[in-house]
Amino acid sequence: MTAPLQRLREEICRVGRSLHQRGYLHGTTGNISVRLDDGGHLVTPTDACLGTLHPDALAHIGPGGERLGGDAPSKSLVLHRAIYAADASAGCVLHTHSRHLVLLTLAGVWSLDDVLPPITPYQVMKVGHVPLIAYHRPGDPAVGTQVADRIRAAAARGVPLRAVLIERLGPNVWHRELAQASAVLEELEETAALWLAREPRPEPLGAERIDELNRSFGRCW
Repeated sequence: MTAPLQRLREEICRVGRSLHQRGYLHGTTGNISVRLDDGGHLVTPTDACLGTLHPDALAHIGPGGERLGGDAPSKSLVLHRAIYAADASAGCVLHTHSRHLVLLTLAGVWSLDDVLPPITPYQVMKVGHVPLIAYHRPGDPAVGTQVADRIRAAAARGVPLRAVLIERLGPNVWHRELAQASAVLEELEETAALWLAREPRPEPLGAERIDELNRSFGRCW
């Protein structure tokens, strides 16, 4: 095994442990994958606890989908591969069952195209638009098709997606590196907690303030 591959394995385990310890994951929920330079993937095993991952147990999947080593991959790999195919910049995908985001789908999202309104500047800058994906059973390939369609439609509008929220299951977040994807996930979960905790619901940032953020930090909303 090359040193870069071993470092990726250790980083996946570190991120999984951190997310589990901080309550973004529970039991054997959630999964993580990274895209390799050859087009293959490292992905967490099916039914694994992300708080106790071992680097050697991570599934190594070749460019053609064949398993090259490790345990059996998460059933969500189909969705992850659809995200990678739709967004060439995606280097990793995180999926969690974060409490406030799952609760948001049960309580009612702001809209189908934006599960949360733009209530903080960092939500606008770091997260952006997050559409709702209707419930399908875990591992259903139809979800991958829907998510890929959303990614491509957003890219055509010049506003890339970094996350979607699947009804009753939680968020899928992708970025170039795991640290960046984790930051998006954390900001998204925190915004959901703020939104759900406040009655009456806070007003969104106005168009003028959002335009200022777009001009200052690049188009993000």
